[in-house]
Amino acid sequence: MTEPTRFLLRGASLYGGRPADIRIEDGRIASIGSGLDAAGATIVDAEGLIALPGLVDVHTHLREPGREDAETVETGTRAAALGGYTAVHAMANSNPVADTAGVVEQVQTLGRRAGWAEVRPVGAVTVGLAGEQLAELGAMADSAAQVRMFSDDGICVHDPVLMRRALEYVKAFDGVVAQHAQEPRLTAGAQMNEGAVSAVLGLPGWPAVAEESIIARDVLLAQHVGSRLHVCHVSTAGSVEIVRWAKARGIDVTAEVTPHHLWLTDELVRTYDPVYKVNPPLRTESDVAALRAALADGTIDVVGTDHAPHPSEHKECEWAQAAMGMTGLETALSVVQKTMVETGLMDWRGVARAMSEIPARIGRVADQGRPLEAGEPANIVLVDPAARWTVDPGAQATKGRNSPFAGRELPGRVVATFFGGHPTVLDGALHSPRPLVAAGER
Repeated sequence: MTEPTRFLLRGASLYGGRPADIRIEDGRIASIGSGLDAAGATIVDAEGLIALPGLVDVHTHLREPGREDAETVETGTRAAALGGYTAVHAMANSNPVADTAGVVEQVQTLGRRAGWAEVRPVGAVTVGLAGEQLAELGAMADSAAQVRMFSDDGICVHDPVLMRRALEYVKAFDGVVAQHAQEPRLTAGAQMNEGAVSAVLGLPGWPAVAEESIIARDVLLAQHVGSRLHVCHVSTAGSVEIVRWAKARGIDVTAEVTPHHLWLTDELVRTYDPVYKVNPPLRTESDVAALRAALADGTIDVVGTDHAPHPSEHKECEWAQAAMGMTGLETALSVVQKTMVETGLMDWRGVARAMSEIPARIGRVADQGRPLEAGEPANIVLVDPAARWTVDPGAQATKGRNSPFAGRELPGRVVATFFGGHPTVLDGALHSPRPLVAAGER
């Protein structure tokens, strides 16, 4: 059996604050302090780097099984590691759909074998994402994958009776329903945000109320049954106000925002470049401002990437025929630094809460999102906040080339990622996967 590797991260700035040494042994943080003994440890020069808990994504599309042409668990988690993530929640819209214990266990096993990050399968709410009958929620929760998040993401659970039953069901095992808020009858044929730009371009519009009406309904349902609700990819100012109202009433609701909705607007659709086609659509500048403010004040709890890779032929085509979705794992932290940290809306401690601690809590991932303290699991990311880099989709680990940030200069770069004390990324490049661990270990 290979001896555990020991590392000493020398002079890292904890959460952007005081510098300290972090000693890693046996997969955990052994000690934190100044001038720590380096005996037997590999030294990593972390001077000028910010240390954060490993990032946790509540919203990732890994596509496997069934759509390996778009992404695999291997390629997706390589991208996650490069982005500073040590855990991702894999959405259920694979083929076959992750609506049974067998499929979610397969996804978990693929993640464990890959070794780049912890993969937490998200179970489908309904069989085949068809919105007609509940999937095997209890069986998935009791499986080896221990699923705690359920979502038909990509499709709204639009039947209120079915949504109520799902919320009631997951209470039994402290689960959460993550809703893709989109009233289908209000968005039939929609191609972009409904507003001034859609009117000029003559493209069918996607009204904000299609999102807001579902969120309003679902927070009331969650209150009625006393269950946990998570709202995926909030994109409008009106949605923010509904979530804020619900939280003020004590309703157990959490919400996420994507990096692209924190920056990009529907003005980009004027280019007719399908890379900007996404669900929910890019909204207006006022929506972007509201989303940033809501993330800053905690109304929106977390940043979820909604990493959605597609084969090139599904994006390099006419706008109307193009698939919806953008990649995001390798750019998320940099976009948050640009839109939230460098604007003064959030400090690095807040970034840790929104991109690690609270996401782990929502997904009930025990060993992730833990504080940087002695005795805690060594899931750590080191970030160089002074770095600047230009996004080149062709150089990324994900199979998807559909990054909306292609050619843009971004601040901050992940220098190292430690997953369970093992360096998956060193010097800004993939190092090696974590050795296979036994079932039940993390």
